[in-house]
Amino acid sequence: MTWTLTAPLRRARIARRAEVAAPPKPAALPAPTANVAGTPAPLPTLRDWFGVLAMVFGLFMAIMDVQIVTSSLTQIQGGLSASIDEISWVQTAYLIADVVMVPLSGTLSRLLSTRVLFVTAALGFTGASALCASATSLGQMIVFRAMQGFSGGAMMPLVFPVIYTKFRMPQLATVMVLISLILNLSSTLGPTIGGYLTDTFSWHWLFLVNIVPGIAVAVTVWFLIDIDKPELSLLRHFDVTGLVLMALFLGCLQYALQEGPRWDWFSDNTILMAVVVSSIASGFFFWRVLTYHQPIVDLRVFTNRNFTLGSFYTFVVGTGMYSTTYLIPLFLAQVRGFSSLQIGETVVVTGLAQLAMSPISPLLARKMDLRLMLSIGIGLFAVAMYLTAGLTNQAGFVELFVPQVLRGMALMMCYIPANLIALSSVPQDKLKNAAGLYNLTRDLGGAIALATIGTVMNNRLHFHWNRLIEDINPARPAVQHFLDMQSNRLDALVPGDTGRAAVKLLANLVQREALVMTYNDAIMLICSLFVAALFMMPLVRRPRATPVSPGL
Repeated sequence: MTWTLTAPLRRARIARRAEVAAPPKPAALPAPTANVAGTPAPLPTLRDWFGVLAMVFGLFMAIMDVQIVTSSLTQIQGGLSASIDEISWVQTAYLIADVVMVPLSGTLSRLLSTRVLFVTAALGFTGASALCASATSLGQMIVFRAMQGFSGGAMMPLVFPVIYTKFRMPQLATVMVLISLILNLSSTLGPTIGGYLTDTFSWHWLFLVNIVPGIAVAVTVWFLIDIDKPELSLLRHFDVTGLVLMALFLGCLQYALQEGPRWDWFSDNTILMAVVVSSIASGFFFWRVLTYHQPIVDLRVFTNRNFTLGSFYTFVVGTGMYSTTYLIPLFLAQVRGFSSLQIGETVVVTGLAQLAMSPISPLLARKMDLRLMLSIGIGLFAVAMYLTAGLTNQAGFVELFVPQVLRGMALMMCYIPANLIALSSVPQDKLKNAAGLYNLTRDLGGAIALATIGTVMNNRLHFHWNRLIEDINPARPAVQHFLDMQSNRLDALVPGDTGRAAVKLLANLVQREALVMTYNDAIMLICSLFVAALFMMPLVRRPRATPVSPGL
């Protein structure tokens, strides 16, 4: 079904003025909405459900491929004959292309139509996956991963205009829950699935596994989804200058955030140059999009207070989701020495908690003020981080169980209200652009969080190490007693100088304890961010009861 944007637009403005003058409505979300003619909006058909589910599955593949390589970088490094410093580009190339494409998707979907762009992106993602599996050098892998990230970034924002067109409450809340599950489970399960595929088959299957589902998604969406028509007239004034400036701005920013902690930021000339180029390009980019009559990205949507605040909370949730997905598995690997399977069995608790919460969160969204629901979710996430920040060198499944359950519940409590607060007040003709910017804030939140955490952890690790070794003096009787005991124990196990081996063992213990305290500091930093975000909640206006009708 297609919607016109001529006469109904005038009726929408009158309706919105009347709505402002009317007394505030209760926060409960009614089931159906009415279209322009006053008749109830049609319920989604089975065809709509299958089409949206196919798009959501494509979203799952795109998000999972960000993390699926993390547990297999060593094997990929060996297969491509790359160095330790170079292999990180397998992930960096994907993220840079993804961040550039996400905001661009709004303009491209208007130009080509949502169906054509999504199907093209799905086929591009599938083809790039096959090329990644066939790569024989690091250079080839970087190019193919960038192609994969560019295609994956196009798929992510396109789901939202479709579901806001096809679904109304209560079906809309159900689809939001499904997308929330996909978003969080794909990030959580990515490293576990990647480790299993690599251990069972080879690292090539990290990419080959996308081929059949990718083709199926493209075919299904082509036949079942058709909500708009191409606007080829946009080609006449397509803002190529804005596109180049945006690519330089976001691409260099993402590179600096991704690689900065590893190369000590501005002490590396490449990082310094990337920041300079990003800063200059950003100034020209903002000037261009605010003055050009057909900008590549319309930033004026941020004049909508609820969209801005909803995007802010999505940014905060993105920092929490990406950082915890990074920190907890890394702690279990570095401190506890867990295998990929053991890590997966530990962190899957968060995903199971989300599954258990999935039938409850849409009910809460219909019964509660969305601002209250989001506040509870933000607060619950802060509590989960506070409980997690008590890590010890023996922390494992049992110790992390309750915090991970709370974290899974909190994410489900945050996703639906943040999405509805941000996008429900955006007019239908602005929704594609807004969805791209909304998704970009989540990705930038994750990128900035990971860069900040990397820098903070480096600094705090040095701090804790220096504080701990102040008391590790061999002249102290307790320290000397430990060294003597370990030296005697190692006499029958280690040939050579057992005294040196005992000192090395003591240094490893100090390093481990410094690392544990460093992880706790990073987790408390995340907790502080979520507590601070609660104080912004009074600025959020009471959200609209339902999203803007497609006919308006």
